[in-house]
Order: sequence, then C-alpha cells, then structure tokens
Amino acid sequence: MPLYETLSEEEWEEKIEFLKANYSPCGLCPRMCGAEREKDGKGICGAVGRVKVASFNLHYGEEPPVSGERGSGTIFFSGCTMKCVFCQNYPISQLYNGQFYSIEALSGLFLDLQVRGAHNINFVSPTPYLFHAVKALRLACKKGLRIPIVYNTSGYERREIIGALDRVVDVYMPDLKYHDNSISPKYSGVSNYFEHAYPAVGEMFRQVGELRVDGEGIARRGMILRHLLLPGQVENSKRVLEIISRSFFKNASLSLMSQYFPAYRAVEMPEINRRVRSDEYEEVKEYAVSLGFVDGWFQED
Repeated sequence: MPLYETLSEEEWEEKIEFLKANYSPCGLCPRMCGAEREKDGKGICGAVGRVKVASFNLHYGEEPPVSGERGSGTIFFSGCTMKCVFCQNYPISQLYNGQFYSIEALSGLFLDLQVRGAHNINFVSPTPYLFHAVKALRLACKKGLRIPIVYNTSGYERREIIGALDRVVDVYMPDLKYHDNSISPKYSGVSNYFEHAYPAVGEMFRQVGELRVDGEGIARRGMILRHLLLPGQVENSKRVLEIISRSFFKNASLSLMSQYFPAYRAVEMPEINRRVRSDEYEEVKEYAVSLGFVDGWFQED
C-alpha cells in the first residue's frame, strides 16, 4: 500500500496548505527567491503560477527496481532549481519547454500512467510544483491511484519542504552531486548546494529508510542515492562517497553513474567537454567498494 493511502483528510489539507504558503511568495527551494507565483511571477527556476509538464510516459532507463519490466510512469516537470551547465535534459530544465496543465489534468496524467501499467509515478524535478503535485495526487488518490510515488531530484532541496512530503513519497531518488562549494557554483549555479542537500537527503532517508522491493523486485519504499561522476572530479566523488559512508543514511542503495556526456553549455568548458574516462570511473568505483558500498548499481559502460 502506498504511504499516501495512510493520510487522513486533515493531514492532506495540512500538507497542501503548507506547500501553498511556500509557493507564493516562493520558498520551495533553497534559493528562496520569493517570486509572487500566484500573480504569475517567474521564479529563478522558470516556473510561474501554473504547473508545466514537458513530457509524461513510461520510462525504462531508471534503476531496475524503479523501471521494472513495465516502466516507470515518469512526469518531467519543466524548469529546474539548479543551472547545471551539463544538463542532458536542458530543453526541459533550462529552456522551460513544456505545456501547462490544470491540477485536475495533472491528476489525470497520474491515473493514465497507472492504467498503462506503470509500476509507479515518478516525479522528475518537481520542487517548483510541489503544491500542484500534492494537490493533484490527492485528487488522483480519490479516483483510484494505488501505485507508489517516486521523487527524482538533484538533491538541492529545503529540508523543511521535504519534511512536508512525509507519507506522500514512497521512494526517494536524490543525487548528491558535490561536497565542494567551489565546484557547485561553476557547474550548477548554486553556492550552497551541500549545505542544503546533505540534510535534505537525511530527511528523505528518515522517512523511508533502506530500499524495499516486492516479490517482482519492484521498489515499494526506500531510497536510491545517486552520484554522477564528472570529468576530472574524481576527488569530489571520493569525498562525497566518504561523507555518505559516515552518515546515518549510509545504507541507502547507491547508484554510481558514469553516464555523463558534454551537453548544453559543457562544450564551452574544456575541462568537462569530454566523457568520463574508464580509469576515472574505476578509481571511484573501487573506492566505493573499499568503503563498503555493495548494495546498489555501478555503470560499467
């Protein structure tokens, strides 16, 4: 049973009211930009008053317990709280491509994906739209939604906002990108990434704990903690892994990703205008194993 089925009407209302209060003026992400979104003011993320979705479909490229055989019902929200120069989804995240939906129509997307056989509903970069998404989820739940919610994020979140998602989200999939605040402004446009991502990831793990799967190997609850290795940033990756290994969420399933390629503005930066070399990835992988990370996924290619 998805966690949201345990919420009372009063609890739903409290969560929605809290998110609404943080939606305009906007304080949903650590930027706290204060955009008057109820007046259609635009946040730094690009989001305005209405929810915007770039695509929704069955997605087979997530970790195996999320995609399974039938696919993850993925909702790609338009805009992003970060400004990653290497973003592979930059037409969505940075160019804000997509279509506006009402909250009722958004709830219909969830139900449509369930009918199509999705193992879960996968929110990709949903932070600017949490008020809309949770309200839509409540409507969908009343109309028969019964599959888990996956929260797919860069990790750049406010712990207080993540706290409001307790018993709304079943599976968290955050990335923990950087420990060094000298790197995050250059490549992702934020100077306080680790300061916020670390406690936010901790709150996610507090809510759902270690990954649990059903008899078909499909994730029902828990956290998959991702880390994307960047070219020339072996030491950053090692430091992130070391920090995780000493944290209380060290038993989260680790996904160490090698899939970086120079997209968007990365071609303007010589040091990251290349793929990750196999020796770089192997060095980080071996370090992860030495720290005890064996429950998760490595990308060999």
